[in-house]
Amino acid sequence: MDMLELLLHPVRLRVVFALSGESVRTTAEICERLSDVPKTSVYRHVALLLEAGVLEVVAEKRVRGAVERHYRLRQDRVTITPEMGATMSLQDHRAGFATAMAALLAEFNAYLDRPGAMPYDDAVAYRQGVLWLDDDEAAEMLEELRAVFAKRAANRRGDGRRPRLVSLVQFPSDQA
Repeated sequence: MDMLELLLHPVRLRVVFALSGESVRTTAEICERLSDVPKTSVYRHVALLLEAGVLEVVAEKRVRGAVERHYRLRQDRVTITPEMGATMSLQDHRAGFATAMAALLAEFNAYLDRPGAMPYDDAVAYRQGVLWLDDDEAAEMLEELRAVFAKRAANRRGDGRRPRLVSLVQFPSDQA
């Protein structure tokens, strides 16, 4: 299975989300995070990600006669590179977008299903709008957004931080 096919699956993408930010988790802990996904599916997708080198085992411990593995995400393996993106077909882009939106919807529903979820207090935001930009302005805006994301990407857990899933979608609209 190639890396694009591996990453463009909603359950595997959610496993990647669950292990982001240098998290180390067991498969049982991942199952807890993805409680809407059957455990057998989570175990199968974790195994695929491990086999492909997207996950690595950082510790093993015997628990009631079985070996419990602790997994970590290999950050260098979870990015669709510009070279990969340039070779994607229109169908690949359709599949990638659908996967991202399916994973985003599942994560949002999981958030809303948590006891005590308070979207307003948690500053949940979802907005769409049209910006009129020429190609240079669009490129400048994307570079500014990359800088904003890069500034926060180095943050680590602690100091009152909690993970926040942030998505950015941008494409030309056919409005004249």
